[in-house]
Amino acid sequence: MTDRGGPVELPTAGVHRRRRIPLIWIVPILTGLIAIWLAWDTFSKKGPTITIAFDTAAGLTAGQSQLKYKNVVMGTVKSIGVSPDFTKVIASIETVREAEPLLTDKTIFWVVKPELFAGSITGLETLISGSYIGMRPSAEKGVPQRDFVGKTDPPVLQAWTKGTTFMLDSKRLGSISLGSPIFFRDLEVGTVLGWDIGDLASRVTIHAFVRAPYDQYVHTDTSFWNASGVSIKMGSDGVQFRMESLRAVLLGGIAFEAPPDTKQPVAANNQSFPLYRNFEDARAAGFGRQIRLLSYFPGSVAGLEPGAHVTLHGLRIGEVTDVDLVFDPTLDKVVVPVHYRVEAGRIANIASAEQTDPEKLAEEMIKRGMRATLQSTSIITGSKEVALERIDDAPPAILEKKGDVYIIPTSEVGGFDAITRSAAELLTKLNRIEYDKIGRSIENAAAGLDTTINGAQTKRTLAALEKAMIDVQDVARKLDTEGTPALKRLPAIAQQLQESLTSANRLFGSFNTGYGDDSRFRRDLDRLIPQLTDAARSIRALSDLLSRHPEALIKGRTNTGRE
Repeated sequence: MTDRGGPVELPTAGVHRRRRIPLIWIVPILTGLIAIWLAWDTFSKKGPTITIAFDTAAGLTAGQSQLKYKNVVMGTVKSIGVSPDFTKVIASIETVREAEPLLTDKTIFWVVKPELFAGSITGLETLISGSYIGMRPSAEKGVPQRDFVGKTDPPVLQAWTKGTTFMLDSKRLGSISLGSPIFFRDLEVGTVLGWDIGDLASRVTIHAFVRAPYDQYVHTDTSFWNASGVSIKMGSDGVQFRMESLRAVLLGGIAFEAPPDTKQPVAANNQSFPLYRNFEDARAAGFGRQIRLLSYFPGSVAGLEPGAHVTLHGLRIGEVTDVDLVFDPTLDKVVVPVHYRVEAGRIANIASAEQTDPEKLAEEMIKRGMRATLQSTSIITGSKEVALERIDDAPPAILEKKGDVYIIPTSEVGGFDAITRSAAELLTKLNRIEYDKIGRSIENAAAGLDTTINGAQTKRTLAALEKAMIDVQDVARKLDTEGTPALKRLPAIAQQLQESLTSANRLFGSFNTGYGDDSRFRRDLDRLIPQLTDAARSIRALSDLLSRHPEALIKGRTNTGRE
């Protein structure tokens, strides 16, 4: 192609090559990115590594056993070794990032195993997956920690529902266990969370949780008692059984009750209460303030043990807490102080009735003769109890006080022991009787009686009596001989008397028929008597008229009959 000026040059095409990544490299790149992401994810979720020391590694497996909190995995056991002193087993655990805030010096660790709890089996999954390590952080803020010492037994549980936890003080745990039910008026309102093991040598403190709203029925004067098992009581109504529930029999249980007219405030969290052995002990203790008393009993107190009853008028108002043997330097002899407590609320309205305070009232009662006595409750076992009684003509005494303990004077008068002592005195008096002298007197009396019976005068008397009997027999024979004809005439005489009686009866019958109440003569006589009465009344009226008007015999009656 040309133009007017000359030929035109055409443009030429060039070839350009692009640089491309081969498709085969896409897979390694993606794999690397995924590995980087997984590494970052693992590192971001990884928590600190901790160590826990246990007494034994039973049930734990490295690489398999897990650390859990509320059934959420918080870590995995990586290795298990032995401590340098060979007394502990050290478990090394890699935790997750979420567990780091929970790893403080307040956190508790233990090995979870299958166990019966609150009527169901907990930790049953460990039969398949194996045991795991449980953890329980504290609500209190603690210091971060990485080395821990695990517990052998599970700690006191925590309640995650609304309610209140109370501390129950008892001498022994009995059949109470973790998860034992708590009853209020036969309703299950709580559970046992556990107990403190710090003072098991003398006491046990049980953590009892009562859920809302039933915790509002627990007042400061509420009584708790062990409701485990079956209570059997024999009384005037026969045999009585008492059982809270079948679960309480199997798992143990606790029941509580407050007085119906209580005015005490609602108990606060962690309020302490005594745990009574059974319902009878709780009922006997009553409600309200307890008074500590002390008495020094003279002589032997064999059979009196801690826990024995303290009674007033035969009703239990407390129990014996301690029986000691102490040397008293002031008296220069060994004495037996008996400590016991009574429930002041068992005597209702007594302080208000006397218009005085309880201490002055006690002083007044002692002045009136109230004393502490020992009474036997069983002749077979020899057990005894303390009885508060009013003793007539008791020697003067005063109420003493040692700290917060009142000293009650004692007396040997009253009770079964007094009867025993009286019997012993009676036996002593019987032993003082001179039985030999009495025997000699009886022997002399018998000799005199023998002389009287076998004497000549007695023989003469018997001979005269024999002669008199012979005479009486002769008289009887004569009467029998001479009286026989008269006796033979008795039937004829009786027949004549019978005929006479028959004739008399006929005479009276005829008289009754002719003139009796139902006879014709009696009926005519009954009609004649009224007629004679009317005639007499007319004659009386005529005589009255003639006495007032004698001229009427000549003139006749001229008026109309009015005077």
